[in-house]
Amino acid sequence: MKKILITIFVLFSSIQISSQDLLDVLDNETPETENIVSATFKGTRIINGHSIENRKDKELEFIISHRFGRINLGFDELFGLDQSNIRFALEYGWTDNLTIGFGRSSFDKTYDSFLKYSLLKQKIGKNSFPFAVSLFGSLALKTLKDYPPTDKRTFAESLSYVGQVLIARKVSPSFSFQITPTYVHRNIVKVNADPHDIFALGFGTRIKLSKRVSFNSEYYHTFNELTSINGRNSMAFGVDIETGGHVFQLILSNAITMIEKSFITETTGNFFGGDIHLGFNISRTF
Repeated sequence: MKKILITIFVLFSSIQISSQDLLDVLDNETPETENIVSATFKGTRIINGHSIENRKDKELEFIISHRFGRINLGFDELFGLDQSNIRFALEYGWTDNLTIGFGRSSFDKTYDSFLKYSLLKQKIGKNSFPFAVSLFGSLALKTLKDYPPTDKRTFAESLSYVGQVLIARKVSPSFSFQITPTYVHRNIVKVNADPHDIFALGFGTRIKLSKRVSFNSEYYHTFNELTSINGRNSMAFGVDIETGGHVFQLILSNAITMIEKSFITETTGNFFGGDIHLGFNISRTF
């Protein structure tokens, strides 16, 4: 009987050791899953500026952006509704991490294009990373003939460039923020005192109010302004409303323009003085 008990004990111990070895092998061979944080912002724009969000692979998005005149123009201009600036754009997800876009603005009859690449993802869990980082670059072509006939601009002189690093964090399901270091370059300026290169820092937030509604804010501080205009820092507040395949943004901003080289460096309105433009962005994804 004693021999039988010893034999059973040895067999049981070997089974335990083999099982533990097998579990160790499985743990080593099982890949660690990436818990990537999604929906930091609802759309590809916080308000005027880009968010870190990209279009999904092979998704095509059509965007209409509209800004009316200043509301302090009074009843004669129907509080700015008689004036407007509009932009149409197409954005395409080349991959999940790369979006390309093309647009045309009525302001300065400007054509623009951009690339946005998702460099790093915010992650939680074992391989956590606290921020999401995207790179953004755009080119704008001004075609408005606002020059004297004897001083015609060349194609190259009509170009402007923007480079940005978009750094965002989703702090909780209800709150996200983004910081956006920005570089703007113009090939030609109005007066010699105007800088060709302008640096700015953007701040944006999103507060989720319900499953389909959020409140957004955005501010860009410019460090070296144009001297040919009485420029002011761009400020905007907006509400995002998601309705199926649409994201509708209702906006109040002191900027009437909707591309980076313009609203960051060419805004002249005093938001708290009533120079506020009512506007909206509406997008449809296909």
